[in-house]
Amino acid sequence: MRPLKRLLLPLCAVAACSVAAPALASESLTDFNATLRSLAVNTKGEALLTYTRSNGKVRHVLVWGAVNANAPLDPAVKQVRFKYDYAAGWGKYRNAKYWATFKNACTPYDGPELPYLVAACKAPDGSYWAVQAWQRSLPLLGFDPWKPSQTQFELHVSHWTGELPKLEVYTHWTYGGSWQGLFGRLTYLGNPVHGFGSTGDGNPRDRYGRNLYIDTFNSAYGPGWRRESGILAHKPNGTFCHSFVPQKPFPGYPSQEMRPPAPGEQYRVTVMGPGVTPVIQWVGPGLTSADRASAASVTAVFDQLMAGDARCAAER
Repeated sequence: MRPLKRLLLPLCAVAACSVAAPALASESLTDFNATLRSLAVNTKGEALLTYTRSNGKVRHVLVWGAVNANAPLDPAVKQVRFKYDYAAGWGKYRNAKYWATFKNACTPYDGPELPYLVAACKAPDGSYWAVQAWQRSLPLLGFDPWKPSQTQFELHVSHWTGELPKLEVYTHWTYGGSWQGLFGRLTYLGNPVHGFGSTGDGNPRDRYGRNLYIDTFNSAYGPGWRRESGILAHKPNGTFCHSFVPQKPFPGYPSQEMRPPAPGEQYRVTVMGPGVTPVIQWVGPGLTSADRASAASVTAVFDQLMAGDARCAAER
């Protein structure tokens, strides 16, 4: 058997991510642990989010200027992103009471099911707006949070038309059948989702890149869902892979003792869609001994889907 090695570096080696960092390509609001009160959309393509901040104060935020996503075809072409006015209309219109005259024209949501959904509606032009609340910064390797920032909820805003991004995930036996793992691909409208560069610890350097967050259910980490890893979608095919193997905790974690392999009864993969598309998620069962009979067919899928991904080749 090949010696084990970490082929995909975790998203936050020291669990110190900041959603405000441009490299993370997040379309989340800057206020954490906020409680959404309302989502409204007018006929001008603007959305108004009203929420209560963690300090109890109410805030009105104007959002506009982006829909869907650009494909990663040319790094010189910037990815779409929203414009925000956290001053309730003063920044855009020099009218601090703009929010009070905002006329909502959004109709009830009839779009696809979304994880972590807080509010959504259908705009007059037929496009969709949504707000999702997600604990993205949980510590990796099943550790219980030890910092307030690791438990915070982010409000993610999205605006799209047509199909959602597509997240393909498969479970398989890795390293010659020794361990359980996941592999898959992230695409949008037939184009792979990936960035043009990343840091050494796996953070995207541009707004095209995306990290996928892997959770395991009822595993060696304990009962319920636990965060296993955060991994990068690879260039040029938007592919990714991960094996549940023994791992050493990252610098800054509460313990440096080896963590056990943590295959679970279920797996969950969550990722922010490209551009300003929604957060999407895959949930599926873990492997059992009965699944070894179909290992060859899954390997064939791996060979086809992951062709050209040298970083994942050893986990076949």
